[in-house]
This record gives sequence, C-alpha cells and structure tokens, in this order.
Amino acid sequence: MRIVFLGPPGAGKGTQAEILSKEKKLQHISSGNLLRDAVENGTETGLKAKQYIEKGQLVPDQIVVDIIRDRILDKDCRNGFLLDGFPRTLAQAKALDEMLKKLGNKLDIVFYFVVSKESIVLRLSGRRICSACGANYHTKFVPSVKDGICDKCGGKLYQRADDKLETVQERIRIYHEQTEDLIEYYKKNGILKEIESETDIKTITKKIFNVIKDASQNEPLINFGVA
Repeated sequence: MRIVFLGPPGAGKGTQAEILSKEKKLQHISSGNLLRDAVENGTETGLKAKQYIEKGQLVPDQIVVDIIRDRILDKDCRNGFLLDGFPRTLAQAKALDEMLKKLGNKLDIVFYFVVSKESIVLRLSGRRICSACGANYHTKFVPSVKDGICDKCGGKLYQRADDKLETVQERIRIYHEQTEDLIEYYKKNGILKEIESETDIKTITKKIFNVIKDASQNEPLINFGVA
C-alpha cells in the first residue's frame, strides 16, 4: 500500500510510522532524510537541490518529488511505502499525485493525526535530551530520577531550541496554515482517514491497522512501471 502520514509536530507520527513500517514491511520514507542523502551522495537531483540549500532557499516542490520518485522505484518499495513529512502543501500534494499517476499508481490512504494544541505543547515542550548519550526524557511522562541529569550516564539534559514553548506554538500555527487546503483536498479524494491521537500508542496503532485491513481488501495490484 501507498500511505501518507499527516499531522502537526508532536502528534505521534514518527512512533506510529516505525511500528507500521516494521509490522507491514513498508518502507518508511522521510522526505527530509531523502533530501539530505541525495545532496550528500551527489546525485543529479541532489546537486539541483544543493544549489537552493546553499543559498538558504526552499527546495522547489518538483525537485523533492523527483527525489521521492527515485526512492519509490527501488525494489524494496514494491510492496508499498509510507511517506512521512511530505506533502506539506496543496501544491506538493498535486505534484505527488501527478508523479504517481505517471507511474500507474496512486495513494491508498492518507492518515491525519488529530491532536489538540494543548497536548502538542505538553508533549514537545516537555522533551529533554541527554547532551552526552542522546537518551530521551520527558518532564512529565518519562522524567529522570534526578532533575536535569541523565539516569544512564549522568550527562546533563537539555531542551532543543525547536521544543521551546514559543517555538512550538509557532510551529503549530505554521503547520495548520500550510495544511488546511491539503486536508480538504484529500477529503474530497476520499482517502483521508482521521486518527484521534490523544490516546495511548497501542490504541492508535490498532485504529491504523483496522483502517488498513479494511482498505487492503480492495487494494489493486501494484505496478511501478513508468507509463
């Protein structure tokens, strides 16, 4: 199956993507990681992207789509893939659809993780990371025994700049501003499935798997030949 995960930062997409990728043997594709790899490896598309990155400019949608296209043509994506972090805007969604159409394919499901602003702020602003070993903590959910000190190595815990309260609130605002039209687009296409993400991880996973089970009964054969 070809799946997209949408949702604001802190909605739990990464956790669920890891579970789904492992259980359903779907390749988890992060557009950000792909872009960095393409640039580092000096691919043709990566070199195009590098020109914009070095100037501090946004990489054009079509270049990102081309990088994703190269990735999903790999053999390990023949059973399907899970896109995380792309598309973020309506223009990107339309470009992705057009690319898949040329390959004789389309998206099967777009999961939209619904979570309150209050929950997102709590989840992100409470995150702490060990400066020495990289262990993750949370001031409320997974606190260290000694405040500000890592249980594993004794290193100091710190808060990432993009997890600070003001930054989190701005990230949420920008996300909703960018994706409002995108959500409506997938609703009209009949493939958007909202997942209430205020509950525990296992409950959310069960909801996702149930949706996939229902959809897979009518799943067409996958064809990655270029039309």
